[in-house]
Amino acid sequence: MPAEAAPTALWTPLAWLPAGWCENVLLRVGHDGRWAEVTAGVTAPAGAEALAGPVLPGLVDAHSHAFQRAFAGGTERRDSASDDFWSWRERMYAVALRIAPAQLRAIAAQLYVELLRGGYTQVCEFHYMQRDVDGRPYADPLAMSWALADAAADAGIGLTVLPVLYERAAFDSDRLRTEQRRFGATPTETHHARRRIAAAGRPLLGAGLAIHSLRAASASSIAALRALADGEAGPIHIHVAEQTAEVDECLRATGLRPIEWLARQGVLDARWQLVHATHATPAEIDAAAASGAAVVLCPSTEANLGDGLCDLPGWLGAGVPLAIGSDSQASRDWREELRLLEYGQRLMLRRRNVAAAPELGVASSAERLFGRALAGSAGAAGEPGWGLVAGARADALVADPRDDALRGIDARRSLDALVFSSPTAPWRDVMVAGRWVIRGGQHATATSIGARFAEALHELRPAAV
Repeated sequence: MPAEAAPTALWTPLAWLPAGWCENVLLRVGHDGRWAEVTAGVTAPAGAEALAGPVLPGLVDAHSHAFQRAFAGGTERRDSASDDFWSWRERMYAVALRIAPAQLRAIAAQLYVELLRGGYTQVCEFHYMQRDVDGRPYADPLAMSWALADAAADAGIGLTVLPVLYERAAFDSDRLRTEQRRFGATPTETHHARRRIAAAGRPLLGAGLAIHSLRAASASSIAALRALADGEAGPIHIHVAEQTAEVDECLRATGLRPIEWLARQGVLDARWQLVHATHATPAEIDAAAASGAAVVLCPSTEANLGDGLCDLPGWLGAGVPLAIGSDSQASRDWREELRLLEYGQRLMLRRRNVAAAPELGVASSAERLFGRALAGSAGAAGEPGWGLVAGARADALVADPRDDALRGIDARRSLDALVFSSPTAPWRDVMVAGRWVIRGGQHATATSIGARFAEALHELRPAAV
């Protein structure tokens, strides 16, 4: 997409650095699209572009299923006695069985523009819709992966593709259901896909690995994939303990809870990202912390699907790395995700500012949650570092100082207002790798991307609504 190269020097009166809010910050962009210098307490130098509002780093969307943007808002009616994750899943299959590569590109590009507006500058695609609609491989087995990569390039967002190991429907099955035929992938196919994507040399494109879940992959296949990835630094993502039914099924099949099983197998290390982890015991949280594994929370999806509430104080207190994901695309803004994450805990515990930790010097729930999500971003995406720090990719968000949420707020409480004084405006400016992809609230190709998205949804009806 057309993107405006930023001047090599930027200056802002207020920016979020690792120490929190800092004043009079100079940021220099290197030729490699990474921060060459980030220095606070600097008078604006001649030639530097003065930014219009408070500056924050973009976050990584650590868990996304782009194709599910096609039916976001389209499953919010109940026509039977009950509705839960499992009935929603059947509707999801109806859409997944129809999407072609060109439609996936159109849907994902629209999503990725929306994610940029919502403050994400990198997205991790948990990608299991890999085969043709009849279940056979495409002539190029990575046709759907390249569709996602093309969509990310169209939008100007960074992308980590996570090919998914997916081989069975349940613990007591050795095959996929008919409606899961597009998802099948062996350990060798999954690892080969990761290596091809990583070797493609496309700008802003990386790759990792994923395992759909313990119910969808056998112990021997998980071990085989782990052996293939031995010595590789990329992330390994897995859905785990999202619903109580999944936990119960795992207990019946293995005698252990999902995170407990992973810990007992000795497979977890700092590469692993435990997605959802909604129903984790204190012992499982401690085991994850001891292994170095991280957790990816998806509050809007977990709320939308009725999954339940995680033990947020437990995960925070154990020091487990944490990231945020948009998952089913019920929301595409990290401010909404952090708000819902905290509000769910307040409703459950009947307390305020649950995430805050004044004993650790962090009195703000928004600042603690944002800081933790920022710290977990690099590991989730397979990046060497993240944030407004030298060496990290030059990604940045500029808040609109005219946003109603920021009016009358002390500048150093801007993050509190951006998360908890809703609704907030889209980010005024968004930079990815040293280039402005949103400027003055405008994305250069949003109109054409939106038109292709509308056309794709028209083709997919009635499955998409």
